[in-house]
Amino acid sequence: MAHRRPNLNKAIRSLIRDIAAKMPEFSHVRASRILVIAGEARRASRGTVKPLCFRGGLSTDRAGRRKPIVRLKGKRMLYCITLRPLFFRSSTPKSRVETVMHELFHMSRRFDGTLHAGRRHSVLGRDFSRRLRPLVRRYLKHCPQEVLAAFAYSGEVKVLQWLERPGPAYVPGTRGVRKVYTEEQLYYGIARMVTRKRPRPATEPKPPRKERVEKPRVH
Repeated sequence: MAHRRPNLNKAIRSLIRDIAAKMPEFSHVRASRILVIAGEARRASRGTVKPLCFRGGLSTDRAGRRKPIVRLKGKRMLYCITLRPLFFRSSTPKSRVETVMHELFHMSRRFDGTLHAGRRHSVLGRDFSRRLRPLVRRYLKHCPQEVLAAFAYSGEVKVLQWLERPGPAYVPGTRGVRKVYTEEQLYYGIARMVTRKRPRPATEPKPPRKERVEKPRVH
């Protein structure tokens, strides 16, 4: 019987729902409106989030540009989280949870398909991590073992990937631009997760052995 690969998208949906239920700071998040995919490497990034709407959840901005609509099972997606290769190949279970929470932290409190203007790295700098990490530590104390276990897996998983990726905002009337993306532009690809073990705690060096001094023999 062939080994069934775990569905990583299902595990991440469960994680996001649990975070939203237990953390007031993320209570506005809706897992059903977030698309999660595996993507290509981008420097040392483990994940990125892309807003799929203009302010207020609109498809068109004041300049008349439009964003492609991403709709799955008839429901419009507001955000797309892309997990990068380092998420799969060089992470611990807790660091994977932190990556997901990192991207959720960027989302607007209105959850309208835009990003939080005050939570950009360019605005907060190092304070971004200082504000996020206490939230991650607090959540991990209450994270169910079965939820965390899915991110400790080592081996092949199936995860959504783009067959055809949406472009940036476009000007109406532009020829050859797809306006709506659905399940037809996605597929389940295979990614290999390699879970890094926690480093062993450093041990104190043993004191040097004393050299044995032989007493002179008396003949």
